[in-house]
Amino acid sequence: MRIIADTHTHTVMSGHAHSTLLENLAEAKKKGMKFLAITDHTGIMPGAPHESYFVCMWSSVPDEYDGVYLLRGCEANILDENGTLDISENVLARLEWVIASIHGYLTKPMDVERHTQLWLKIAENPHVDVIGHCGEDKFSFDYEKVIPVFAKYGKIVEINASSWKTRPSSRENCLKIARLCVQYGVPLVVSSDAHFAGEVGAVDNTVRMLENAGIPEESILNANAERFARHIGRMTGRSFPNL
Repeated sequence: MRIIADTHTHTVMSGHAHSTLLENLAEAKKKGMKFLAITDHTGIMPGAPHESYFVCMWSSVPDEYDGVYLLRGCEANILDENGTLDISENVLARLEWVIASIHGYLTKPMDVERHTQLWLKIAENPHVDVIGHCGEDKFSFDYEKVIPVFAKYGKIVEINASSWKTRPSSRENCLKIARLCVQYGVPLVVSSDAHFAGEVGAVDNTVRMLENAGIPEESILNANAERFARHIGRMTGRSFPNL
């Protein structure tokens, strides 16, 4: 299985990442990526850019650069059990790839019931495309209840390669979540969550983990360029003639 799109990457605009967009792009091209999502942090994340940064992507970031298609996006912070995000809806509505994530140093753990409510609210948000790194123990939720709702609302679930370093408790949870996604027809993406250019596309260990767990290639949206392009086309209306 080969990943052809890195769907979660950060630039220096996130405030605590260390590479520019052009550096990330060069690494994506070097590793054979066909797509690269720009998903800098939003709102309350220390050092995050103003909302105008995300709005200006449409005038400053091309659809394609040096043979790599770009997806204009963000990683929004989930603030509470009501699924409140730290970026305005009118900005989210203009983006092509919106990840919603919990970060433990910004949002305090609650309990399983409220974490479950949180993800059910996020599932209903039409501006959220991707469920970000949701396997952390201290934010555990009722997977059996929530994953079918992700399917109902057409969400994509991310398996985040950086979790094994930053959220080591999430490994088994992520496998449970991935298996339920296969069961209920929720597409998965494997992403790097790169905060340095060299990490872009560095997902081989995560791919092997999923393969060893029996997760089929066809469930991984970004393991096939045509499959990924069709899905993005349905989401955004874009076409990708140079694949």
